[in-house]
Amino acid sequence: MQLGSIEAGGTKFVCAIGNEDYRTLDKVRIPTTTPEETLQRVIDYFKQYPDLKAIGISSFGPLELRHNADNFGYITNTPKPGWQNTDFYGTIKQAFDIPIAWTTDVNGSAYGEYVVSTLFNEKVDSLVYYTIGTGVGAGIVNNGEFMGSLGHPEMGHVYLKRHPEDLDFAGICPYHNDCLEGLVAGPTFEARLGISGQDVPHDHKVWDIMAYYVAQAAIQTTLTIRPDKIVFGGGVVSEWFLDKVRTQFAELLNDYVAVPPLEQYITMPNVKENGSATLGDFAMALKEYNR
Repeated sequence: MQLGSIEAGGTKFVCAIGNEDYRTLDKVRIPTTTPEETLQRVIDYFKQYPDLKAIGISSFGPLELRHNADNFGYITNTPKPGWQNTDFYGTIKQAFDIPIAWTTDVNGSAYGEYVVSTLFNEKVDSLVYYTIGTGVGAGIVNNGEFMGSLGHPEMGHVYLKRHPEDLDFAGICPYHNDCLEGLVAGPTFEARLGISGQDVPHDHKVWDIMAYYVAQAAIQTTLTIRPDKIVFGGGVVSEWFLDKVRTQFAELLNDYVAVPPLEQYITMPNVKENGSATLGDFAMALKEYNR
């Protein structure tokens, strides 16, 4: 069975063909230009596969996910120039009269990690996936379903207690200034230090400051959702950085509630090379097909 994946990002679209075992058979990267040009190239790619049975889409947003909304399937008030109020789902559905799953990029990654954990025989009924890169977002899977009915979660925009050595930094979020995204997204390195994150030494104190904020986000998630696992992906995240997050998490939580061993609870993605969303799209497509 041929299944399609569209991982739609602000810089590129990753389109792939896979099967019911979630194996990628072919993949292409398409630059994100205008909606008309980009979506047409996506359609042209999948038209090469006449036996395609279903497609999973995980996209940058904000998105309209409510089926009863007039603009269901749209990218709505995104800051991405030219993409506001784009009928993404409808355009693909018009070209392919097959089942199509539609959700956010972080939901797609969360679902991929949820499925892989099941395949690895981990006991994971609920999972939260954060991505920390150009922006910050999170997806929640609970018993195989996404959380959020009024809309998808926007967990990158929660407020945090400021680090005492970071009070002079205003934050970069154009909506909230010093929300989670405004304090830890990739561009904050340039805003704080004038250099990119990849050039910041591992022993620079900014990493401890950022770990303090990310640990707070993990604590909020722990105390509100009580998931089995929290996964962190994205360009800012590495194993040595998560070690700092775990240390801060343990100190801030102060054994208030029981959690699994932190190396198992706060983790990097199981799916390597940022492949969580593609695998999640295949799984969502198969689920939509079987509906």
